[in-house]
Amino acid sequence: MSDLEALKTEKQALIDKMLEMQQRFIAHEHEHGVGGRDYWAAGDGPLAGYRQEYMDTANRVVDLAHQIVGSSRI
Repeated sequence: MSDLEALKTEKQALIDKMLEMQQRFIAHEHEHGVGGRDYWAAGDGPLAGYRQEYMDTANRVVDLAHQIVGSSRI
């Protein structure tokens, strides 16, 4: 597998992870509701760390996309 193919594979795996995270979030929201405190300041429970993990994953996807096409984020 070439470096470019490895980057594309990693990017797709992260996109799949993000989609799964979204599905779990939506299911939780429909079942339990989600208030601002739950989303922005969840200390524990199913949403603890969700925002940070999702943001980190999304940022990695953007970085990989730029790497794949040879562009810069800035």
